[in-house]
Formats: sequence, structure tokens, C-alpha cells
Amino acid sequence: MSKSKGEPPLKGLRVLDLSRVLAGPFCSMTLADLGAEVIKVEIPGRGDDTRAYPPFINGVSSYFLSINRGKKSITFNLQTKEAQEALYKIAEKCDILLENFRPGVTARLGVDYETLRKVNPRLIYCSISSFGQTGPYASWPGYDLIIQGMGGLMGITGEPGSPPVRIGVAITDIGAGMYATIAILAALRAREGTGEG
Repeated sequence: MSKSKGEPPLKGLRVLDLSRVLAGPFCSMTLADLGAEVIKVEIPGRGDDTRAYPPFINGVSSYFLSINRGKKSITFNLQTKEAQEALYKIAEKCDILLENFRPGVTARLGVDYETLRKVNPRLIYCSISSFGQTGPYASWPGYDLIIQGMGGLMGITGEPGSPPVRIGVAITDIGAGMYATIAILAALRAREGTGEG
């Protein structure tokens, strides 16, 4: 893909974003900032969980707005065959898919890598998880606070002689989103040579 001088580096690329809350949306926000078209898929009736996070500006979560800027949004109930088929049609025209479901959920919803690579072999599939896809903790839910505690980060913050303290910024979620962005950019480069996602 050739670019004109001054165009964003990812202009012309399309991202299908199935992620929610912070790590995944931070990644797709970064891709949007770099010029990619991002289509965010949300849950019908309520959307991303962060739509309910205060503070609100004119009834809209400022948290949601801050992490989902530059994205288009659509709702799908992926538990229905019709929604899955509609998602496949969009995935055919996408370069990247991003998700952060618990292991096993994407297969149950029919949006796992093995299914979508048949729809689009060039699709780069990025999965963000707290504890990996396999192993003893794979099915555990994970939020930044949990990772900070389990990783020991909270143990090095706070006052001497006081209990551990959470870092104010969700640093592990943001770090995961940054690493996911780096992995996607590397996969795009690799795809130039192989033609496959």
C-alpha cells in the first residue's frame, strides 16, 4: 500500500475491535490515532462496560470517550447466527481483529482465529488475555488491580509499614495495550512478506 506524504501511517487499514474496558480499547485507540479505521463491536443494549463509568459529560462517560476516540461503533449479539454471519462479512474486509475475551469464549461465539482465518487468511488476529490461553489461571478474569497485586507491583508502592497501594493509573492494562499494538505492527510487517495473517 503506497502512502502520500503527510498521510497517517495506518491509513487504509481496517480494524475489527471486539475488545472492551481498557487494554484492548487502548490498543485499538492507538491504531486509530495512527490512521486505521476501527470498527468497535459492542453488546446490544448496554455497549462497552465503560459506558457506565463516571464521570459523565452530557450523559456520556468521559472514560469511554477518552479510550474510544476515533472509532466507529456497531452492536452485535454474537450468540446469534445472523450476527456471526454479519461479522464474517465485515471480517472479510478487515486487516486486523482484536479481542480480549476469556479463553474459550471466541470459539463458543464463532469468532476464534481458526474460524476467521477461513473467512480472511490475511486477517491479523490479536488476542489479549490476563493469564494467557492455557495454564492454571487461564480462565480467571483479570483487571489491572488483580495483575498489580499478583505481579508484586502494589508491594513496592505506598508508605513504609502500610499495606500495599494500587498505582493510580491502570498501568498493566495500558502496558498490555501497548504491547498488543507493537505485536500487531510486527504482524503487519510480516504479512507483507507472507501474504498471511
